[in-house]
Amino acid sequence: PATANPGRRRLPTRPRLLGYLTGVALAGGVVALALGLPHPQGRQPAAANVPASWARPVVSKAGLAERSGVKLTRVAVTGAGGLVDLRYQVLDPDKADSLHDKATPPALVDERTGLVVHTLFMGHSHHGSYKVGVTYYLVFENPGNWVHRGSEVTVLLGNAQVEHVKVA
Repeated sequence: PATANPGRRRLPTRPRLLGYLTGVALAGGVVALALGLPHPQGRQPAAANVPASWARPVVSKAGLAERSGVKLTRVAVTGAGGLVDLRYQVLDPDKADSLHDKATPPALVDERTGLVVHTLFMGHSHHGSYKVGVTYYLVFENPGNWVHRGSEVTVLLGNAQVEHVKVA
């Protein structure tokens, strides 16, 4: 029986060579695509990502307290990424009643993708009168885990929106 020469390298067969070259070409294409994507030179106005039908006046966090009577306390991903928990504390119950207005439902807009997250988990929302100093919450469904920890979102709450809110 013939034995292989251990010092001699075996040349790759055509299918192996073709597979190797295809893999290298695909990897090169992915790198070229990643390098060719536009990189933001600075923070773009998040209001541009909010659909016109959802848009509200842009305010700071302090402006939200002044306009809607609530203070944002936390926006966090929960439920293994499938939910987003929005917490707010009521400072002025009369102004906070604007949160009940059906014309301005609460929502979150992922600033990177423009995805609007607005479906409340199990339809939960607060009903009744707000009380000063109490922290309330809204839990949104997060389909496909689009909003994730570290994301920046625009929070639409009551008759105002707050941009660049970091998700915990």
